[in-house]
Amino acid sequence: MKIIKLNAIDSTNNYLLDLLHKEPLEDFTVVVAEDQQMGRGQRENTWVSTAQKSLTFSIFKRFESLSMKHQFSISMAVSIAIKKTLDRYGIPNVTIKWPNDIMSRSRKLSGILIENQSKGSMVVSSVIGIGMNVNENHFDGLPQATSLLISSGKPFSREVVLQNLIKAIGNEFNRLAEQGMKAIHKDFEKHLFKRGVVSVFKEPQGEPFNGCIQGVSGSGEILIECEDEKVRSFRMKEIEYLP
Repeated sequence: MKIIKLNAIDSTNNYLLDLLHKEPLEDFTVVVAEDQQMGRGQRENTWVSTAQKSLTFSIFKRFESLSMKHQFSISMAVSIAIKKTLDRYGIPNVTIKWPNDIMSRSRKLSGILIENQSKGSMVVSSVIGIGMNVNENHFDGLPQATSLLISSGKPFSREVVLQNLIKAIGNEFNRLAEQGMKAIHKDFEKHLFKRGVVSVFKEPQGEPFNGCIQGVSGSGEILIECEDEKVRSFRMKEIEYLP
């Protein structure tokens, strides 16, 4: 494992992707930024981080036999690794909000951005970006955000958190390789945010509707039981949670 530490950068994912085009990368190369100035999230959102308080890093991971139709297993493995790490720290009520946010007490604590490289029908490698709020004590204009400090009432060493996260992610990828997607899938569903709870959702051009999350499909679609008792599946960008 190779760790590259940088002071200030636009995006750790961008850095690794640029590096990938220039030279062969060692599996599990990690890039960590002290100050990430243009972090990216899902749905073209930005990830707002605070220098010396947030943890922002990306991991380059190679795959030998991962089908594109099972690429969501990468997100599931990383999400489970983050949850397990936070559980060990005693962070309360940690859940996974589909597709790849980590929540504590229903507030966003961490986000994941995964960018895969494919060849034919196979994923050959992935750049996995992770942003985590660690020692922030307030969030201007972000009422749904939280941090390890806010959730637990105590500060954390970002270096120690980083090392534990990297180890946990490696363990989950080993489990994925050894046990297959089924075990990862089961864990992911078990810890889904608002699973089994009636919630409000909205399609991009539709009206809000009530539904109940049942789980996720093998390809990563969220499964929602609607008021007519039919279970519908939605891909990323096809559905959003409403407060």
